[in-house]
Amino acid sequence: MKSQQSFRAAYPRGFTSDNIAGVSPEVMDALVACNAGQATPYGNDAVSQRLEQRITDIFEHEASVFLVSTGSAANALSLAAMTPPWGSVLSHADAHINRDECGAPEFFTDGAKLVQLGGDNAKLDLTALKAQATRMVGDVHSVQPSCVSISQATETGSVYSLDEIETVGKICRDAKLGLHMDGARFANALVTLGCSPAEMTWKRGVDVLSLGATKNGTFGVDAIVLFRKDLAPALAFRRKRAGQLNSKMRFFSAQVEAYLADDLWLRNAQQANAMAKALAAGFSSIPGAEILGEPQANILFCRLSSPLIQGLLAEGFRFYHDRWEPGVVRFVTTFATTRADVDDLLAVTKSLASQKLANDTSSFKVHAK
Repeated sequence: MKSQQSFRAAYPRGFTSDNIAGVSPEVMDALVACNAGQATPYGNDAVSQRLEQRITDIFEHEASVFLVSTGSAANALSLAAMTPPWGSVLSHADAHINRDECGAPEFFTDGAKLVQLGGDNAKLDLTALKAQATRMVGDVHSVQPSCVSISQATETGSVYSLDEIETVGKICRDAKLGLHMDGARFANALVTLGCSPAEMTWKRGVDVLSLGATKNGTFGVDAIVLFRKDLAPALAFRRKRAGQLNSKMRFFSAQVEAYLADDLWLRNAQQANAMAKALAAGFSSIPGAEILGEPQANILFCRLSSPLIQGLLAEGFRFYHDRWEPGVVRFVTTFATTRADVDDLLAVTKSLASQKLANDTSSFKVHAK
């Protein structure tokens, strides 16, 4: 028993986030292949130039591509490209840029203000957005609305429909605001909607995309994809100033090239999404487990009793809990999550729930006597 507990402590059954997974073998192979010989630094190598054309082809639009080492850098630099220090970024209150970037957007924009809006399922309330988009415009005493940022998929795993993105884009165009998409889980949303990358971005008014890859199979790289070429010159300097112009950029580019090749990014996302749906189906039949919304990507929120949460933690499972409200837990599946992993979590949860039910029934009988 002790050795089993030690094993579980060293190798937890993880569902905390999709960044706990390793790297797709195809990406590792690309890194090894890229390691041979020499290459021109700072993104002037053949792999990086090939990648920019590949992304242009995939998105059906001429694009400028800036690779960075983290999603935080991708988001913050993207917003800085569209927002002056006296500007404001309109986003949902639960957006990653507001909750989890430690002030990086404010830092890289030299002080622009994040204006938080509400909306169900972590998606912007479109009526509130339309009102805020033109609020205090021209008033020197107020920050000026400069851009809107939406997360696709959102922090709760919901996905903006194409019509919703279209509406956000129209609001931005009418108010002359830029539109940024935080696509940390872009592929997960894409396979959910079953549309092309173009249909989910620039065709709906998106100007700048933070294209996530680290959460879905790469070693550590995200891409800023500009559909507005006029933003490219300034962003080039911003990336360098931020310490994000990697000298051996070919290793970044090789990862993304392999990630996009043969639909690896879509296959990985499909696997992660499917495992989240399997979890939801399983939890729906477990007494005492309440599913909070249908998962549209690879994130599942549930409400569990405290004994059930503590029991799962004691069994070595890892997930976020009580960050939102007591009893609310979040399970995130990855491209590497298997059906066996899902069945393991469901079986243990069901066993713990049955034990609790049996104990409750036993206590009731004793009390009845």
